[in-house]
Amino acid sequence: MFIPRRLLEEKLLRLLADDVGEGDVTSAAIAPSECTAQAEVIAKSDGIVAGVEEAAILAESLGLQVNLEVVDGDKVMKGEVIMAVSGDAGTILTVERTMLNLLSRMSGIATATNILTEKIRKAHLKTRIAATRKSALGMLYFDKKAVVVGGGDSHRLHLDDMILIKDNHVIVAGSLENAIKLANQNASFSKKIEVEVTKPTDAVKAAKLGVDIVMLDNFSPEQIVEAMGLLQKAGLEGKVLLEASGGITSENLLAYAAAGVNLISLGELTHSVKALDISLEIVKAA
Repeated sequence: MFIPRRLLEEKLLRLLADDVGEGDVTSAAIAPSECTAQAEVIAKSDGIVAGVEEAAILAESLGLQVNLEVVDGDKVMKGEVIMAVSGDAGTILTVERTMLNLLSRMSGIATATNILTEKIRKAHLKTRIAATRKSALGMLYFDKKAVVVGGGDSHRLHLDDMILIKDNHVIVAGSLENAIKLANQNASFSKKIEVEVTKPTDAVKAAKLGVDIVMLDNFSPEQIVEAMGLLQKAGLEGKVLLEASGGITSENLLAYAAAGVNLISLGELTHSVKALDISLEIVKAA
């Protein structure tokens, strides 16, 4: 994932502005205008770091100097220094929480994703782990990037990425067949079409109607095997990608991957993230 630095700075500064409000009254009252400081950002628990690039860009955009000790995707141990930050003391104090919130959240997502992808790799399976769009408002780009850093797939970033026909779209269209027909008629050739189904027989129906991806929503592993058998019988095996979503956890992940789906998407990667414990400590002030 890449966006020009200037656009990334704008995203980051909006996060900071939301935290600062009309000004950091604590730093303004306590930190002399001429005071400089040196600080270290330190991992307080083991994990995979993400958001290092973003935290550094945010700090540098405010005139601070940054020296990175690790990069996104590196494994860090408790007590390890992630980066050193130096410059105006008041600025460091003001940006501290925004930097840490971003680093902690993104690193938590990357760590959780890495655990799942490693579990699948060690089982010698090829299923990919993906995020969903269940994210905190304003954090979608950062959450999705963290999943990629952790070894997962971003899935859709925005609604314009591809067509994803879900149950409510089917109700509006009147039927699964009509929804797919309208999508094929009205969408650009450049957009893939994915459809969510809740029954094995509908997976076959969707594949016959020419979609690219079938999402098996809240299927059990046994139902997935049934759907794959029906697709094979209909001569459609390998003609569409199969995605499993809903009710999948780290405990039953391998059962779903072993059933043969190409992709497993989990909302918990982003909507229930456990932040990695990271802190910023001033080591010198002058």
